[in-house]
Amino acid sequence: MAGRYAHPDYTRDLFSRAMSDMYRAEVPQYGALLELVADVNAQTLRANASLRASLEQSGELERLGVERHGAIRLGTARELFDIARVFAVMGMRPVGYYDLSVAGVPVHSTAFRPITEGALRRNPFRVFTSLLRLELIEDRALRAEVETILAARQIFTPRVLELVAIFEAEGRLTSPEAQEFVREALETFRWHSDATVDLAAYQKLHRAHRLIADIVSFKGPHINHLTPRTLDIDAVQAGMPRHGIVPKAVIEGPPRRNCPILLRQTSFKALEEPIAFKQNASEPTAGTHTARFGEIEQRGVALTAKGRRLYDELLASVRRDVQLGATKSSPSTYGAMLSESFRSFPDDWAELRSQALAFFRYSATEAGLASAHSDKSATTVDELIANGFLQFDPIIYEDFLPVSAAGIFQSNLGAEEQKSYAAQSSRAQFEAALGGAVHDELHLYALAEKASLKCALEQLGAPQIAFAREENMVLACAALADS
Repeated sequence: MAGRYAHPDYTRDLFSRAMSDMYRAEVPQYGALLELVADVNAQTLRANASLRASLEQSGELERLGVERHGAIRLGTARELFDIARVFAVMGMRPVGYYDLSVAGVPVHSTAFRPITEGALRRNPFRVFTSLLRLELIEDRALRAEVETILAARQIFTPRVLELVAIFEAEGRLTSPEAQEFVREALETFRWHSDATVDLAAYQKLHRAHRLIADIVSFKGPHINHLTPRTLDIDAVQAGMPRHGIVPKAVIEGPPRRNCPILLRQTSFKALEEPIAFKQNASEPTAGTHTARFGEIEQRGVALTAKGRRLYDELLASVRRDVQLGATKSSPSTYGAMLSESFRSFPDDWAELRSQALAFFRYSATEAGLASAHSDKSATTVDELIANGFLQFDPIIYEDFLPVSAAGIFQSNLGAEEQKSYAAQSSRAQFEAALGGAVHDELHLYALAEKASLKCALEQLGAPQIAFAREENMVLACAALADS
């Protein structure tokens, strides 16, 4: 915050902390989860000095305690358009497109998050935001009913939209306006136990898909989970039962590794909460609804297009062979096959870098700075690294995995909730509703790597040898565009 005006980073930090306080009050188990994650992180850092040093070097350590991601589900294009405006006030941009219909969930999504290195260090708050795909509701009468219900609701307070308009006109909010904005924006994400539909309508929506019932039946897109980041998700998974929390059967994402990649997630099952359903009579009908749950994540290095293709191939091979819930499959079988399959994915930082499978942040070492402009013997980045003049640290993956997201959703909706949708991905439709294109996450990682390498080489007095690595990054982005 500078003077009387609030920087978007300040507003985002204020909002994420207020959201955490609100969710802790609404879901007490979230508080227990935070305590467990904090304990595991502290133990992991005490036991692993090299991990602590790497996190300090990359600026990850300071943000670890405040790092969260939330998730909401929207019903209409207008809601998506306006939520993008709300998040823009907090410096959060749409990154990535995720089609979850391929995994049996009738939504497509993006992640609103900060995209600059400085903003990520301040507070990397993310909100995974899904939009209902109405065309996937096969019953035309029900689809029309859903459209009517959603058209009648307004998920934002009038004042928050006024403050958004001020921000868009002025390019900033005053500090008091930012604080008011946070209070007003929280109302969109708050839990409401009064449904906007009657029990019969809810049951029809529920039969179509539990997620449809959750999106359509309430005043707004209540935050359905708020996720802290752990440094050892296996320890958290093992520790949850000791805190009275029952975890899902398997951890979503890649297996445990010495060099973590992408994203691993687990959760506890959605809460069954009392609901008052709308009725014509004066007394509402009592019922229950399950939607909100607890989730934990462990983040690893961001993979290049080449690395993502290898990851997707290995994960797909395991999921083809092991169907959780089938009579002959079990979580232990899945875990064993996953570990075996990923033996072909290098588990060494140097190997991941040399094979261009992951993105790294470069920095000049003290020895390198001491020899800057005097030692001209190195002619490649690899030689600078071998000489101890240049070091590289993993760039943390800031985004999500569609298969993991769908797995979390399904495990909290019930094992029987398995749908099959024939519709194709509809990124153009999503971006039209959004009012613009989503950012390409791999391009953002490539830019971050390129900027760090350029800065480090200039400090070492060797800017002329950057081009080989830069060319590889350009090729990685091109490969993504073609895939």
